[in-house]
Amino acid sequence: MVQNRIGIDVGGTNVKLALVSPDGKIIYSNSIPTHAEMGYEYTINNIKEAIHTLLKETESKTEDIQGIGFGFPGQVDYKSGVVRLAPNIPGWVDIPIAKMIEDEFHIPTRVDNDVRCAALGELNFGAGKGCENLICITVGTGIGSGLIINGKLVRGASNAAGEIGHIKLQMHDGPICGCGDTGCMEAFASGPAIVAMAENYILGGKSTKFRELANPDITPYIVYEAAKAGDPVAKRIFTIIGEYIGIGLSSVINLLNPEKVIIGGGVSASGDYLLNPIRETVKQRAMKIAGEAVEIVPAQLGNTAGVIGASMLIES
Repeated sequence: MVQNRIGIDVGGTNVKLALVSPDGKIIYSNSIPTHAEMGYEYTINNIKEAIHTLLKETESKTEDIQGIGFGFPGQVDYKSGVVRLAPNIPGWVDIPIAKMIEDEFHIPTRVDNDVRCAALGELNFGAGKGCENLICITVGTGIGSGLIINGKLVRGASNAAGEIGHIKLQMHDGPICGCGDTGCMEAFASGPAIVAMAENYILGGKSTKFRELANPDITPYIVYEAAKAGDPVAKRIFTIIGEYIGIGLSSVINLLNPEKVIIGGGVSASGDYLLNPIRETVKQRAMKIAGEAVEIVPAQLGNTAGVIGASMLIES
């Protein structure tokens, strides 16, 4: 009997749920507010209710569901099914979410980091199809990654593998990262770094297209719109950001020799304005054999990568 699975992608603002077929097709999807400020119990009760609704609306029985998978931003213990720390969702510290869901539904439940889930989705049904070795990175408020080596998801000794955003690009000083250290790639090249560069340019008293477009705040998307409109400063910002990411990726490419690097996340919507400088930098900075073997491509699954990948945790 073919069994569908439930994938759940938990974010700071919304929780996305989907019923996913074994071949990666979304049969049903829904989204509910996270309401993190109400505490984790409130959010979990809402998630349980949303799962009950999904089962009812798709006329599914619990025995029809092979498994439930959760993707969380932050530190997750995959083996014990515990969310250790979700920095963007206050109050989520050492929460045994897998047990809580299994007690309610009696369906096997797995939990992992959200970017690892996205990597699983892209590997099986997106830009990574056919690959044995790949890196999936997301560039947004932070920079995270999921690593696939020899067809398997890499979790590491303490389920903390893939923190690509914390590769050091500067030995001393440098911008302070959210992790508390300095010189991290995330501090140099995430969405907030794009905004900071744009704002510094305006602070110098100069006018630019993204200043006109700001409504009232500058966002990475506004800088992208300015680049599309031909603004040279906006284009240069993406070139600098791409160079930083390319330098960080060169180290990882030399280390792991992947066939593909898949780039997703909110900032990746800027397309070749970001991807071309990354490709160019990797070409110049990665070692020849590893650099020539790798293809740097945009993610294909977009906002569905998290739920599709989470639904596959039951077999990963």
